[in-house]
Amino acid sequence: MFEASEEALPDVAVGDVVEATVISVEKSCCWVSIPGFKSDIPIMKRELARPEPDSAEDIVKVGDVIEVAIVSLGGENGGAVSKVKAEARVAWTQIEELKEQGTPLKAEVSNIVKGGLVAYVNGLRGFIPASQMELHFVKDLSVYVGQTVEVIPIEIDPAKGRLVLSRRQILEEEREKKQEEVFSTIEAGQTIKGVVKRIVDYGAFIDIGGVDGLCHISDVSWNRVKNPSEVLTVGQELDVYVKSVDKESKRISLSVKDTMEDPWLTRVEEYNKGDLIEGKIIKLTDFGAFMQIEPGFDGLIPMGELSENHIERADEAVKVGDVVKVKVLNIDKKKKRISLSIKGVNKETSTEVAE
Repeated sequence: MFEASEEALPDVAVGDVVEATVISVEKSCCWVSIPGFKSDIPIMKRELARPEPDSAEDIVKVGDVIEVAIVSLGGENGGAVSKVKAEARVAWTQIEELKEQGTPLKAEVSNIVKGGLVAYVNGLRGFIPASQMELHFVKDLSVYVGQTVEVIPIEIDPAKGRLVLSRRQILEEEREKKQEEVFSTIEAGQTIKGVVKRIVDYGAFIDIGGVDGLCHISDVSWNRVKNPSEVLTVGQELDVYVKSVDKESKRISLSVKDTMEDPWLTRVEEYNKGDLIEGKIIKLTDFGAFMQIEPGFDGLIPMGELSENHIERADEAVKVGDVVKVKVLNIDKKKKRISLSIKGVNKETSTEVAE
């Protein structure tokens, strides 16, 4: 390599972008020849690409003609140049134009930093705040590292090298578009396909084509459940019945159980008024006690039918877990109610003894 002459600096200025020919490549850098420079100039690998490559050989090869920005003039090699800065000048202009057009950008997520993620767009380092990554809170951002995602710039400052990006805004636009499509066709009374997206204590949110509907816990199953996770799992595909649609508030009420035959109507056919049956007390109330006839199939023993004696509270006659024998007093198929009686069994037994 030849030492540059301080008296014969090339006819360029700091900040100019010029063409350079790669004449040799090493792991840590490459050497380029630039017209007007009397010496070949090294470009360290960190100035070849962002994020910094493992080796300069991953970016360029001998004979490549690349554009570089003049970083400084003079010194041992006649100056310093950067491929990254040359690309950045073009990239900043492109990004500003695309922002004005509202065109999404491809961003390569590099690593996690405090408050969000570092991502590279056209070689420029950008920042995606954690709040701008999804429509909901994300606890573990590591799942995005290494991914390429679509973003839009929400803050651009080339002078400070500041580029803030948002994926959330794109997702919000997509959600609004899907909502318009769904709400233009969906009607109460339809049975449609859905995927369980999220389970909460009071129900499950089900994706029905880009829009989430809520299936309340009471509509998850014909049987009583303490938590929807007893019968549903995230990612499960299933049919759902549309109970109601509120297009103004963008709310959809769904039911899983209404897509199935009500087991109550099938089971009740096995019982008749006057039958003597056994079951377990499962709940005490101010007006009586509920007895499980079969799993998911209950009947009510009114307070006045719990004992031949006058009682003020159900626990004076029975307690939860007791197995008792009862008489079927009445079956109301329309209201899906079965009335039972312990007192009626005692009367039945007394009559049989008397006979």
